[in-house]
Amino acid sequence: MKRHITLAVLALFATVPLFAQVPKGWMLRVDRSTSAADPDAPGPIKLVPMGSGLRATTPQAAVLWNPANTATGNYSLKGTFTLMKTTGYLEYYGLIFGGKDIEGAGQDYLYFVITDDGTWLVKRRTGATTAELSPKTPSPALKKPDASGMCSNALEVRVMADKIDFVINGTVVHTLPKTGQAAKTDGVYGMRINHHLEVQVDGFGISKL
Repeated sequence: MKRHITLAVLALFATVPLFAQVPKGWMLRVDRSTSAADPDAPGPIKLVPMGSGLRATTPQAAVLWNPANTATGNYSLKGTFTLMKTTGYLEYYGLIFGGKDIEGAGQDYLYFVITDDGTWLVKRRTGATTAELSPKTPSPALKKPDASGMCSNALEVRVMADKIDFVINGTVVHTLPKTGQAAKTDGVYGMRINHHLEVQVDGFGISKL
């Protein structure tokens, strides 16, 4: 019995690392770098209330979510992501949705993310593997960092009965049919932010369509 308790505690720490800081009710899963050429930075991951939203600081890549935040059927998921300073690396950040068992070995979610060079992509994470639903694609709708290294982009996912629209700053940049890897959209929503980033997230939430 003692061994089972120990394993459970270790599993919890793998999901929410020691010294991590997140709001009450939120959870955090680290996605550590395995590349010697692109290592993680030291320090704790933080998600803290800031202004009208949340400020994420991610020395390591992280998925952040509140299990109470779920969406089903037709819905719109939105969030305005302000990159506080470019890192000079192409680190992606944005929305996750349709999440299941995110803290477990069978983690499953869709994600719509952007980066500094004006590109976006859509993937599905299942367990330890990822499937590319839409490859890295440039869009004039996406704002790049200015001279100060900052940029702000409003992201939206519109889930409908037969399709999913992916929207940047009010412009639909892609539409996927709700089939195959894009068929499952009910579940937890949250955000994914790669390592070395500081991002302010405002207006985060869902509305029914």
